[in-house]
Order: sequence, then structure tokens, then C-alpha cells
Amino acid sequence: MRLFASATFAFALSLTTLAAPALAAPCGNTSAGFEAWKADFAKVARRSGVKSAGLQALAQAQYASRTIAADRNQKSFRYSLEKFMQIRGAATIVAQGRKQKARHAEFYAALERKYGVPAGLLISIHGMETAFGNFMGDSRVVSAIVTLTYDCRRSEFFEPHALGALKLVDQGAITSATQGAKHGELGHTQFLPGNALKYGVDWDRNGRVDFYNMQDALASTARYLQKHGWKRGKGYQEGEPNYRVLKQWNAATVYQQSLAIMGRQIDQ
Repeated sequence: MRLFASATFAFALSLTTLAAPALAAPCGNTSAGFEAWKADFAKVARRSGVKSAGLQALAQAQYASRTIAADRNQKSFRYSLEKFMQIRGAATIVAQGRKQKARHAEFYAALERKYGVPAGLLISIHGMETAFGNFMGDSRVVSAIVTLTYDCRRSEFFEPHALGALKLVDQGAITSATQGAKHGELGHTQFLPGNALKYGVDWDRNGRVDFYNMQDALASTARYLQKHGWKRGKGYQEGEPNYRVLKQWNAATVYQQSLAIMGRQIDQ
């Protein structure tokens, strides 16, 4: 009986081994397993509808060491509101923002008519994210977002954004060389790629959504806020109906508070 049982177990084990799917390549905290993981992630990308250009961009993606270093060392959101606004140059953003509003008055008015979001808030986001387009990042978007998806800390959060980036490559909106922030955010207002794919607006109607074009980027930002519950004509200061929508843009309380304060000052 013992011999028969052992043989039966061995046979059953062999069937289980044959039937079991291959395990997915694991996430990692160093670059060691990155290439194997990419090969496995390509299967996920194909199933999600990523085409040849996106798959090629995935294959070319490099482990972004600077992205990982930045992700491990985030400090600014631990500051007090006063310190945070000082470091981020809030007074300069407000002063330049008022000039931006005057210079592009009809554009911002058109955005508010369509999406209900006032100029001051959109301008404060633009100023906070990229100093009005003066610095949109120096990291390759695809490599950064793919690296964060491979990294074990927040793989599930970043996966839809990695797939979004690869689909944006397929659409010709970005390339494997497109540069953005260290966490893969792109364009004037630093959209994560999955959000860019979902909420992008071709405001200038040239046939493509270009987040490195100010009009497309700010229209996309207004649409994002609208789709996340922005109430036309309602306030966005703390305690007012639209303040909670600011959390959908950035989860840090000091960031939300800063946007509300600067937006109000720009619109005064």
C-alpha cells in the first residue's frame, strides 16, 4: 500500500506540474530581475491591447535608478504648509500666474465655459507642476513608469500607467525617448500616463493629444477635474464642495491647500 500510494502521489504531482501555468516573473527591489520581468510584462501588455510600437518601447525601457532613488526619498510633503509653499515658490507662481491669466484670458474663459473649472486653479496647477512649462522633467517617461511597475513597493498602482504609456506610444502621443518627471508624469501639468490616455483632450484640434502643448494639457487637466466631480460655480477652498476634488489631483494635504490658496490669489 505504501508503494502504491507513493506512486499515485508522484503521478498526481506530475499532472499538477504539467497543468500549472508558468509563474509570472516577480517584482524586484533592484535591477537584477528587470529584463526577465519585462519579458513577462510584455504578455500582459499584449493582452491589454498594446501593439508593436508600445511593445518595442517596453523592450527598450531601461531600469531607472534615479526614479527609484527619488521614490525612496520623498520629503517635501512632510513640510508644514508655510514651508511647502515657500519651497515651491508660491509667491512667484501667483505673480506669474496673474500674467498668464491676462495673456491668455479667452483661452481660460473657454475652458471654464466648457468644464466649469476657473482659471486660477488651472494656472496654479500649471505653475506648481512645471513652472508654467519651463521644466517638464528630464527622465524618460516609459522607462520611469515601467521601472515603478516592476518595483515591489507599488506595482499595482503603477501597472495601469505603464500600460497607458505603452498605448500612448502606439498612438504616437509619446515615444520611448519622451521625457517627463521621475515618476513618469508627462507634459505641462504632469499627467500620469494612464490618466493622460483616459482624459486627454485635443483642444487645438490638430488630430493628436499633445501634453507638451499648453492648450491640450490644460484642457485635459480641466476635463480630469470635471470627471472627478468638479461642481460648476462652487468654491474649492477648504470646506467648500470642490475642495475634495483637489485630492484626486494630488493626495498630499499641503499640495491641496497650496493649490486652493494660490488659485484664489490668482483670480483676485
